[in-house]
Amino acid sequence: MTAHADSPQRHRVVIVGAGFGGLWAVKHLKGAPVDITLIDQRNHHLFQPLLYQVATASLAPSEVAWPIRSMLCDRSDVTTILGTVVGVDPANRIVHLADGGTVPYETLVLATGARHGYFGHDEWEAAAPGLKTVEDATAIRSRILLAFEEAERETDPARREALLTFVIVGAGPTGVELAGTIADLAHDTLPREFRAIDTHRTKVLLVEAGPKVLNGYPDDLSDYARRALEKLGVEVSLGAAVTQIERGAVTFGERSVKARTIIWAAGVRASPAAEWLDAPADRNGRIIVEPDLSVPGHPDIFAVGDTVAVKALDGSPVPESLPRRSRKGRSLPK
Repeated sequence: MTAHADSPQRHRVVIVGAGFGGLWAVKHLKGAPVDITLIDQRNHHLFQPLLYQVATASLAPSEVAWPIRSMLCDRSDVTTILGTVVGVDPANRIVHLADGGTVPYETLVLATGARHGYFGHDEWEAAAPGLKTVEDATAIRSRILLAFEEAERETDPARREALLTFVIVGAGPTGVELAGTIADLAHDTLPREFRAIDTHRTKVLLVEAGPKVLNGYPDDLSDYARRALEKLGVEVSLGAAVTQIERGAVTFGERSVKARTIIWAAGVRASPAAEWLDAPADRNGRIIVEPDLSVPGHPDIFAVGDTVAVKALDGSPVPESLPRRSRKGRSLPK
């Protein structure tokens, strides 16, 4: 079964992924003599930089997610498909979907993003969920708020302390934002709402294996972020990699901490796009692309965003996309 059929007179472009990269491609193909098929496994575009605010009950999910069809309703050149891509047949120029459907293409753009990476310890995910989707954010929000609710009724001091201890693994932008917002929630928002517990006693611990928070940023910004976190009451632990995570406890360096809520923000791994094409990839699974973002050996296939490893003009690696606090200036396709 073919999921999509276009006019043979127009070039067929298939874009996999309706994140920033995919929608940017859609936007800039406006007016070109092409028919576009946009495939995503969810029916909404997600503004990931603000997911931490959904996870900490500052924003509703609807404020960071917009229906893809609604966003593109005035683009007659774009057909949207809700589906999960499971493979690509470059010889026959076909994209394979999980439901057995196929989508033909003449040019393919892979904008499939990244997923959680646990450095070979995928079993940690159940105890320490990551933050990449709306579903992740609402699940983490539930864990955070229920921890306070259960602490309110807990009479055992040790169990109450564990309930009021929050550990974030990874001091990149997401980890820093989560740690600061949870501390702010506990120290400023919730104190008047509980009677049996003092939410000021909440412990927020940010664990980073590297030597500083916000690795990749200038040292002055990293130092500023650390001081700001500590002023909020966040304990920052640097230079100690996590060696064990289980439900209710995390071990790093020589220390083991009992915590009801553990959140993973330490690493990501690219989507399996490189595997679909048997393409060269870095250690995180990102496709090593040509300077024009084409996949080596496949001039009709391009990869963008967190799917790829690309170098700047000076030869240095371009970092993965980083969260931003401001919601101003978001550019959506029209």
